[in-house]
Amino acid sequence: MPTVSIIIATYNREHVLRRAIQSALAQTYHDFELIIIDDGSTDNTERLVKSFSGEKIRYIRYGENKGPAAARNTGIQSAKGAYIAFLDSDDEWMPEKLEKQMRIFETAPPEVGLVYTGFFKMTNNKRRCRRFGGLTPNDGDIFRNLLSGGFVLPSATLVKQECFERAGMFDKRFFPIEDWELFLRMSRHYQFKCIAEPLVIYYPQPDSVSANQSTRVRPYKLILETYFEDIKRDERLLARCYFALGDLLCSCGELSRGRGYIIRSVKACPLDIRFLGAFLASLFGVSVYNIVAESYREILERLKR
Repeated sequence: MPTVSIIIATYNREHVLRRAIQSALAQTYHDFELIIIDDGSTDNTERLVKSFSGEKIRYIRYGENKGPAAARNTGIQSAKGAYIAFLDSDDEWMPEKLEKQMRIFETAPPEVGLVYTGFFKMTNNKRRCRRFGGLTPNDGDIFRNLLSGGFVLPSATLVKQECFERAGMFDKRFFPIEDWELFLRMSRHYQFKCIAEPLVIYYPQPDSVSANQSTRVRPYKLILETYFEDIKRDERLLARCYFALGDLLCSCGELSRGRGYIIRSVKACPLDIRFLGAFLASLFGVSVYNIVAESYREILERLKR
């Protein structure tokens, strides 16, 4: 029985899947199985997977596309390992990723259920260290910190199998941010450990669903509703959540609705000039708003380097 089950859920990613598979097979930690869930691909994914030989690889194919939540859940249910590692078909692991995470689990107390790492983000063929989406990662009970945003990258996690038995699996209602919602549920029951070292290379794909901001509005609103009792206890957190939803809406052209949430963020935290600036930018239309928002994000990126 393998100790770790690596799950790659893929859909029409033949052009990048080989890189992900090779990075999994190149791990310095060898006690694993690799489960590839083909979510109804119409390209040559099956032929590519079968070009790899070895007993470590299992291939499961859907006849139709069911979405990443269903594909990952199938992988979890099929896994034989006591630990689950997710690797998105777009991404790549550093060779020592699993070894360093398993080393943490060997000495961690039983209440630790998940170990996550830092990651590089590849943009314009340049690899840059991504500091957890601008948020500050921490160890132990990270539930309240995680409410601020989904800074735990799925490809950077190693999770005890028992966590899924207690907290449940991926909920497709939250697509395409269902990983954030799952880790929120897990963080209610388990402590997390962080390896700040970047051990994953994250490759954003322009044709991915998650790159489309409009697809994130409905599930983000659902997260705000689901965890509102926890969020409202902290006014600054509530303000940030209102602002995040307002920002999403404004960037998608729903300026009136977006301003409504930004106004709520200003009321909750009136001294934050970022909220006031976003409100003023929204008055000049979606093009101006997105230019200002992108400029702000670029400034933050430069400051982090």
